[in-house]
Formats: sequence, structure tokens, C-alpha cells
Amino acid sequence: MSDDKSAREPIAEDARIDALEARLKAAREREEQRNQPKVTGADANYRSGNRVLADLLGGILGGLVIGWVVDTFAGTTPWGLLVGLFLGIVVAFRNIFRMANTRPGDTPPEE
Repeated sequence: MSDDKSAREPIAEDARIDALEARLKAAREREEQRNQPKVTGADANYRSGNRVLADLLGGILGGLVIGWVVDTFAGTTPWGLLVGLFLGIVVAFRNIFRMANTRPGDTPPEE
């Protein structure tokens, strides 16, 4: 029974189906290329945000540590810590304002 040929001839592929498959394949390739990430590293906004965070935390923590050391050796218990914290915040915001006022391609001004 398996040796018998079927009475029907196989249907030939339609040229329209081949053209449609080729167009679908091209569209999928374009879509994959469009969806690929364009930037491989960290962009400038991400780096500047990290720098602002580091300046802010560094200024505050540095002021706290310096104020605590002054309090420990001078015996001025809350005042050294408060003055150090205030100076740390002032320095942090000064650095942030200086960074915000520089253009992306410019080098920061030297003092």
C-alpha cells in the first residue's frame, strides 16, 4: 500500500508566498536591528548623576568625619560636628553648581 502513488499531485509553491516570506524576514531583521541597544557604555547623563551623588555624599560624610575629629580632640561636643556637617554640605553644593555650569566638552575651571 505504501508503494501506491497518490492520485493528487503536490501543490507547487506560490511565488507570492515566497515573496511574502522574504519580506517578513527582511522586516524581522530590520526590527531586530532597530531594537538593539545603541550605547554600549554609560552615557554622559548617567556619569554626571553618579558624580553629583559622589560629591554630595563625599561632602556630607567628609564634613561629619572632620567635625567628629575636631569634637573628639577639642571637647566641643555638638558644635564641631554641626560646623563640619554645614561646611561639608556647602562644599558639596559648590562642587555640584560648578559641575552644572560647565559645558560637556569644556574642562572644569582651575582655581
